[in-house]
Amino acid sequence: MLEQQLKHLNCAGFLAATLVLHGLAHAQAPSSTYPTRPVRLVVPFAAGGTNDILGRIVAEKFAEKFTQPFVADNRAGANTVVGSEIVARAAPDGHTLLMVSASIAVNPSLVRKLPYDTLRDFAPVGMVAGGPYLMVIHPGVPAKSVSEFIAWAKSKAGQINYASTGTGGPPHLAAELLKITAGLNMQHVPYKGGGAVLPDLIAGRVSMFFGSIATLKPHVDSGRLRAVAMSTKQRAASMPDVPTFMESGLAGYEVNGWYGLFTADKTPRAVIEKLNTTLRQILSEADTRAQFFRNGLDPAPTTADEFAQLLRSEIMKWASVVKAAGIKPE
Repeated sequence: MLEQQLKHLNCAGFLAATLVLHGLAHAQAPSSTYPTRPVRLVVPFAAGGTNDILGRIVAEKFAEKFTQPFVADNRAGANTVVGSEIVARAAPDGHTLLMVSASIAVNPSLVRKLPYDTLRDFAPVGMVAGGPYLMVIHPGVPAKSVSEFIAWAKSKAGQINYASTGTGGPPHLAAELLKITAGLNMQHVPYKGGGAVLPDLIAGRVSMFFGSIATLKPHVDSGRLRAVAMSTKQRAASMPDVPTFMESGLAGYEVNGWYGLFTADKTPRAVIEKLNTTLRQILSEADTRAQFFRNGLDPAPTTADEFAQLLRSEIMKWASVVKAAGIKPE
């Protein structure tokens, strides 16, 4: 009887050990085998813009690191909502990614009924790039600094028009934050994209605009526009002579035009960590940094947790700006 019991215990122990090893192998499988098929990298903007350029750079680099292709897929519409919803509803396995701008942190305050919960339905993978918005003015504006522009705008309260690439976009909110911080009264003129803004800005039909360095630097260099300030804490390496708002005396003013990578919530942590580790490796490479620099951006590697914390803080920041500016959700 005792011998049979020992045999039974030995068999049970072997079976338990087998189950534990099987469980460990299964737990490791998502990371060790990922990706098992082509990965779709959704870019929620039209082709040609900064978000699209970054998405294609990252997709190409990921494809070099893994055994599967990473395919950039442009799904523009509704200020990133259309493309973002695709990823929010995707299978949580890391085979559908989202390359998106800071717009994802603004939309919870601007869209009355988002088809997803920004904090609940996405898993942050990591920040990809960051960079300033450049404030430019028409050369006919009698100002060459932030303080001179503020004084001029206050002397013409309610008469100054500024352009944006659309209501609720980061360039619009960057200008609204300037209005709040400096106590200005300016009129907003929304356009459908940066390409529509430039002719009117260069012609002087609008006086001021916040945009990307890549878009605006050629026009500053040619003298058709005048650079006033950068929106981040540090100057941009590509335009080192342009001061920041903080350097110019406007304490507390900071807007970072960041871009980041997300996937669907409930994606295995091992897959997210594998993506994050590879992303940080990509961002450390010299040719990646050179490509980003040409577009006025700097690689900005973070951990997944650091990026999640940034997203939460940005949602809160822009919610307060939207409320203070009186922008109504649609």
